[in-house]
Amino acid sequence: MNEPSKASAKTIKLAERRVFSQSFKPLYQEGMGLVEQAAEYLDGKGRAEAKKLSRLTATLYAAESMRLTTRLMQVASWLLLQRAANSGEMTRDQVASEKSKVRLDTASAHEEAPGWAELPTDFVDLVNRSLRLQALVRRMDEEIYGGLAEVPPSSRRLNPVSDQITLLNTAFARG
Repeated sequence: MNEPSKASAKTIKLAERRVFSQSFKPLYQEGMGLVEQAAEYLDGKGRAEAKKLSRLTATLYAAESMRLTTRLMQVASWLLLQRAANSGEMTRDQVASEKSKVRLDTASAHEEAPGWAELPTDFVDLVNRSLRLQALVRRMDEEIYGGLAEVPPSSRRLNPVSDQITLLNTAFARG
């Protein structure tokens, strides 16, 4: 009867092994590279392409650009926290505490949105790549740290303004 508990105690979490080893570097480089590519595109070619869009598509482009930027900044935050743990700058407990401020659920309008088909292909490619990376990071996060079901209800916030105030208090050490 004790055999199943011994086996479950020795379960290897592949995501944890990947994040806390040298095999994390390619994932980190991919994520940070995508952040750079998106910034370069949005500040250069994307800006020029956006000026050529219809009003409807330009509005979608602006909204989706904000989602893309938010998504990539959240993924980058998660990657930086994991790198800090991997290099010994932070403990896993510190990372687990800080990473609770990172949101890995930034959605996208996708193909059903009016004007989506008229968006520049390079932009759509960036959006799709960011969504795939976010999904991978979210799966790894859930495997390593557990899902929302493991977060006590008292620590969940339903008010995004309250979340931002908490982040500011933490940043300025008033929390």
